Amino acid sequence: MRQILLHVVIFALSTGSVVAHESRPAYLELQQTSDDGYNVLWKVPARGPNMRLGLHVRLPVDCKIVEPARTRFIGGAIVERSKISRTGGLTGTEIYIEGLSTTLTDVLVRIGRLDGSTQVVLLTPSAPSFVVDSAPTFTGVAKTYLVLGVQHIWNGIDHLLFVVCLILIAGTWRRILITITGFTIAHSITLALAALNLVRVSIPPVEATIALSIVFLATEIARKRRDTLTWRFPISVSASFGLLHGFGFASALGEIGLPQTEIPAALLFFNLGIEVGQVVFVSAIIGLVWVITILQRSIMPTQGDWLRWIERPLAYTVGTLAMYWTAERVMSFWS
Repeated sequence: MRQILLHVVIFALSTGSVVAHESRPAYLELQQTSDDGYNVLWKVPARGPNMRLGLHVRLPVDCKIVEPARTRFIGGAIVERSKISRTGGLTGTEIYIEGLSTTLTDVLVRIGRLDGSTQVVLLTPSAPSFVVDSAPTFTGVAKTYLVLGVQHIWNGIDHLLFVVCLILIAGTWRRILITITGFTIAHSITLALAALNLVRVSIPPVEATIALSIVFLATEIARKRRDTLTWRFPISVSASFGLLHGFGFASALGEIGLPQTEIPAALLFFNLGIEVGQVVFVSAIIGLVWVITILQRSIMPTQGDWLRWIERPLAYTVGTLAMYWTAERVMSFWS
């Protein structure tokens, strides 16, 4: 039983980064340059220069190609840049992603208008098309950014592993609640400050430090010294590192962009999405631990607390993975 549980955990951790990598969304950007003209950026995840997802943008039939697509393989994706025009612009027309309904990925669409406003839409296999709005609406912005926030935290394996470590260190329901609350408040503050350009930091070092924060927590778990500051006051660690994680969230939001006419709504609902995703994840972990504990007590009542004998192997696995991320992100400083 022990070996089975341990192998399941290790398998999940070792494949987590692969799953996140394969679920990368495609990205379509239409930047208006004149009343009729647009610059088009189409980015599709790929496994090599000749292996890409079968996704294709279908624009209105009366669109004209001003400049044919130039294709490059950059950062694990096929990137196409072109220019199009349509009399009267794209407002009110439908844009469709062919092939999306047969995949497991999503497509993030960003349309920039001449007045500086933007429309951001998340297309899914069940909803592969959308109509271009004349201006962003509060409801549309709220729904889109809420979903984006949930998806970002669920695809952020490093953030989730950090939360798992916090749960293991906190231990009790009350301490878990306090610790996660501290993490939430801290990353919400820096997310807002960075998203509004009130504070600017270099993202590569932040991402490397986020990975290093997981190494730190994994080390604390492996050492099993309950007299350290981390174990006695886990909220101090969760809040401190939460400030860094907030900058990481802001980096993702920066890539998406904020609609200029609905910035408060977009920021609020993106953060709410992160919190909703985090609450669901924490609840799932606590529920899983509770179920396994009940099963273990009924099957092997004399074996003691199963979490105690799985803590150290889990910590070494998480720590090793986080060290790999740290080295990888540090190397990116010079790439």
